[in-house]
Amino acid sequence: MPWTSRPSCSRSNDVSVRPVLRKEGPVPATAWGRSPFRRAARVGRLAAVAACLLLLLPVVPTAAPTAPSPGSSMAAAHAAPSPPDLGRGASLYFRDCAGCHGQRGGGTPKGPAIAGAGAASVDFQVSTGRMPPASPRDVDRRADPVYGPEEIDALVRYVAGFGDGPPIPAVEPGDVSVGQALYLANCATCHSATGAGGALSGGRTAPALFEATAVQVAEAIRVGPGAMPAYPESLLDDRELNALVTYVEVLQNKRQDVDPGGLALGRIGPLYEGAVGLVAAALLFVLLARWLARRAPQGSRR
Repeated sequence: MPWTSRPSCSRSNDVSVRPVLRKEGPVPATAWGRSPFRRAARVGRLAAVAACLLLLLPVVPTAAPTAPSPGSSMAAAHAAPSPPDLGRGASLYFRDCAGCHGQRGGGTPKGPAIAGAGAASVDFQVSTGRMPPASPRDVDRRADPVYGPEEIDALVRYVAGFGDGPPIPAVEPGDVSVGQALYLANCATCHSATGAGGALSGGRTAPALFEATAVQVAEAIRVGPGAMPAYPESLLDDRELNALVTYVEVLQNKRQDVDPGGLALGRIGPLYEGAVGLVAAALLFVLLARWLARRAPQGSRR
């Protein structure tokens, strides 16, 4: 029988070679015939075993490659690995941010550098919906966040690894009176005395503060987004920061059930509220004058 075909590991083949394994003396010539056939049977048995082993090799798991050490040349070659190797934050960054800010936050002609911006800046921009913008016209405008809380946290952690920067502040309740003095001295000029925002030079505007959370207000104070100046701890310590955020919450009416002045009137500021009061008073005087004119006697009208 020629051995060009593939040996089988079937039960019949195992039975055929079983007499060879017996230790009952030499195998009779009637079982195998001549000596060449005995050698061929042994070769066939070994070939069958080897074929079975080859069939089992694909299912044996291979060892996972070890990560290169930080100081090796391979680690330097993988300084900017592909997004799937770095988790969800890297995937989001490479998909939505790297095109403008660069693969490592170094910036491009389309967008500024964000390496070293810090977690506070990234969290503020992303959680307020300013980044990524729907269009170039929507830059620096508040909108609904594109990502959920878990995605924002992953993206913030990844970008914060580009360099040192202000962390996300831990906000605590502060002194309202101290916060009011700080707000009127540093913030009311742009955001108005009521936090309603206002117009700036160059066609820019200071946003209203009514929708910002306490953490977002603290982040904006620390990093200074847009045209706003930054106030690091050297200019504004944590106690003053907490006081300022607490006063902004008072302006947002988050710590009160009603407005102390009565009707809120959109909270657009005392100047406009005074104008509304003057108009209302003028109307009352006109109505009073007409009423008095009708009650006057006919002879007194001449």
